[in-house]
Amino acid sequence: MTFGHEHRPLSQRMTRLALWVITILVLTYLIAPLLAIIPLSFSSSAFLNYPIPSFSLHWYEDFFSSPEWRLAIWNSLVVGSITALLATSLGTLAALGLNRADFPFKRVITGFFISPLVVPVIILAVGTYFFFAPLRLTGTYTGIILAHTTMAIPFVVITVGATLTGLDENLVRAAFSLGAHPVRVFFKVILPLVLPGVISGAVIAFATSLDEVVMILFLAGPEQNTIPRQMFNGIKYYLSPTITAVATVLVVVSIAILGLVGLLRRRMEKLRASAAEH
Repeated sequence: MTFGHEHRPLSQRMTRLALWVITILVLTYLIAPLLAIIPLSFSSSAFLNYPIPSFSLHWYEDFFSSPEWRLAIWNSLVVGSITALLATSLGTLAALGLNRADFPFKRVITGFFISPLVVPVIILAVGTYFFFAPLRLTGTYTGIILAHTTMAIPFVVITVGATLTGLDENLVRAAFSLGAHPVRVFFKVILPLVLPGVISGAVIAFATSLDEVVMILFLAGPEQNTIPRQMFNGIKYYLSPTITAVATVLVVVSIAILGLVGLLRRRMEKLRASAAEH
């Protein structure tokens, strides 16, 4: 009995090995800074240095008990939640419209929705500042939420649009043929099928707002400090080990978000497979 890998050419095996080596090196390069920061968050020293003198949770206590950090956490959660809600609602509607039959300037409109992913954030921030300043939206939660929503909508459009590609239009036609109202068709037929994509878009939109700092630096006032801005201020004025604790918490949150998105993707694949069988 023979196996396929025994007959692979040497060049193919070498190429496969080289890809594995490159992948491991890239992952190591990306993960190495995290491996250096996380242990420092448990250090009892007031300086960022190795070796660590002793184990301590002092910097996590400072993070969750400090008034400045608690305000930053609250601001990040409020802004991120409202941003996710708005971006998910608008992005889902946009994805539904773009998924319909061809219409004039469809590609131009699609590019308009995706443009925040292409334009550098610093340019978006400067443009948003000069647009919001006459409207007195700078230094307000409303301005920050609108700016973050603009940056998060493309992610929702992409995730929901990817889910809609596997949508069976016959189900929608059947619902309309039975006299269902378009709103009822959306909530009873379309939304359950694209729900994994919608939730994934909402999670990514929240993560985008939670991690954003450039727009905050241009638009936020003293009372609108978020976690990234508070970290930036801490690095600028005084490098406290509390920042390593904050970074570790954000890493854990990011991993949880990635895990949730992965579960939703699997759920979406199962729904597509189930729809294909029927």
